[in-house]
Amino acid sequence: MPRRFALKDIYSENRLFLSRIVIIFIVILLLVSALIARLIYLQITGHEYYASQAHNNRIKISSLPPTRGIIYDRYGKILADNIPSYSLELTPELIPDITETLTRLKHLLNLSEETLTQFKKQLTRHRSFDSIPLLLKMNDTTVARFAVVQHQFPGVDIHARLIRHYPYGKIAAHLVGYVGRINETELKTLSTTRYKGTHSIGKTGIEKTYEGQLHGKPGHAEVETNAQLRPIRVIKSAAPIPGENLHLTLDIELQNIAYQAFKNHNGAAVAIEVATGDVLSMLSHPGFDPNPFSSGISTKAYKALQESDRKPLFDRALRGQYPPGSTLKPFMGLAGLQYALTQINTPLFCPGYYQLPNVSHRYRDWKTWGHGFVTLNDAIVQSCDVYFYDLARTLGIDRIHHFLSQFGFGQKTGIDLIGEKSGILPSRNWKRQHKNLPWYPGETLITGIGQGFMQTTPLQLAVATATLANQGISIRPHLIKPAKASQPKPITEKVNIDPAYVSDIINSMINVVHTPKGTAYKLSQNINYKIAGKTGTAQVFTVKQKEKYDAEKLKEKLLDHALFIAFAPANAPKIAVAVIVENGGHGGTAAAPIAKKIITQYLNKTSHND
Repeated sequence: MPRRFALKDIYSENRLFLSRIVIIFIVILLLVSALIARLIYLQITGHEYYASQAHNNRIKISSLPPTRGIIYDRYGKILADNIPSYSLELTPELIPDITETLTRLKHLLNLSEETLTQFKKQLTRHRSFDSIPLLLKMNDTTVARFAVVQHQFPGVDIHARLIRHYPYGKIAAHLVGYVGRINETELKTLSTTRYKGTHSIGKTGIEKTYEGQLHGKPGHAEVETNAQLRPIRVIKSAAPIPGENLHLTLDIELQNIAYQAFKNHNGAAVAIEVATGDVLSMLSHPGFDPNPFSSGISTKAYKALQESDRKPLFDRALRGQYPPGSTLKPFMGLAGLQYALTQINTPLFCPGYYQLPNVSHRYRDWKTWGHGFVTLNDAIVQSCDVYFYDLARTLGIDRIHHFLSQFGFGQKTGIDLIGEKSGILPSRNWKRQHKNLPWYPGETLITGIGQGFMQTTPLQLAVATATLANQGISIRPHLIKPAKASQPKPITEKVNIDPAYVSDIINSMINVVHTPKGTAYKLSQNINYKIAGKTGTAQVFTVKQKEKYDAEKLKEKLLDHALFIAFAPANAPKIAVAVIVENGGHGGTAAAPIAKKIITQYLNKTSHND
């Protein structure tokens, strides 16, 4: 039987072939169209964007932080400077695995957990393209150790930076202040443009108050990089504008004299130039070294400062509030004269205590057997409490408050520093507002000797003393020395007092130092000028009615504070000083010698310069 062969359907095969060709052609056409569209987009529509991207891959914009302004004292000595230092910095966007990189760096450079913790905090506060410091103030050994293996750490570089340095350390730490790393709170309020590339900011003192002038304005540089993002060359740059240099009224030598004079005591001393309001010295003792704050102080070291019994971080001169004690008596005496309630030679008998009418409580004098008959002059010279109890009762709290407020008590002096306290000048209204209680007659008596609710800062006390020395002209204290070309007149106010009464009080203050019965008589030895002064003793705790104050049986922290105010030369005052020695005992023995050293140093220096 013959074999049969199936006939091919040539028409169907040709039709299938043609349809496949058409489909392939359409696919090719679509792909070509997409390619053409993409080329059109890349070359025309998206040209600007992709050209910019390519440029950015090749060009990196880096911020150039400004140089912080230098701080000088009144004679040109540097109080805050910038010194070169190396820092190890990481740029997160250039690091493939930042956790792994930090682990390797920890083993390589012996980094502490605290250093890594601080860096991780900084990491959350900055953008990924920012250069973030891991180590500041690297030593030569650490720099060399990393430099050998730097090629193994992409995104990690050593940068040369300027770091803040304080040559005089603790001597002027509270006044000059210090800079520290910008924290999260500050980061929210600071200008990102102005602080780009900057990691530190003024934290206290002049550094904080004048941050705006000291900081300057950043610049920028366009840097060409290779495929590994290593810099090749700087294409163009705009230089940063450095911060302003500041010249203070402070005399650092005078500050050092005061610092050394305190020895192991806590306290404060403020010296003001009477005619100008220039703050010559403003010391809080003990101090602290501000330099570790610039490079990042350790938690342990900072905690030790915070928990120290001596409170070295506390600015006693600006923020310490103490009872003025008997240093208030010249002002009280002047109030009595001004209101015509007493005269300089009007006598009063002091039996060693004072009683209000129909009251059994005795307000004791420091001299238990009394001073006998004393005039106002005697009462200032010998610091008789009874005389001023009686004067305070006669004046009344309302007149006391009004008169003392003219000398700046109970209010800020307006010095150009952040954080000043105002002290307390009590009154009926003050007690009602703060204690919700009425004013009692006995409180007027103890206010008259600078005790009770009354409190003053060392700065405030120095300004009041300068006002007295200046015949009632009050000058606002300041720390920035104005340029000679634009020397403004000092900001002044005039207290309404009779010059004859001021002379009476000043003569009594001279007698405090230069007559045998004066409480600061020892101060007059070996000086060729006259000091007008007043000692003071402020109680730390209240002695009960039938108890006796015995310094030998008390712990040191319970001893009275010692105070002394003075100005000199008494006949033509140039300098006014207020000194407080915490738990120092008596003003004449603890505080007065410190004031004498300050005054003598200043007068010797100015007479030599003249």
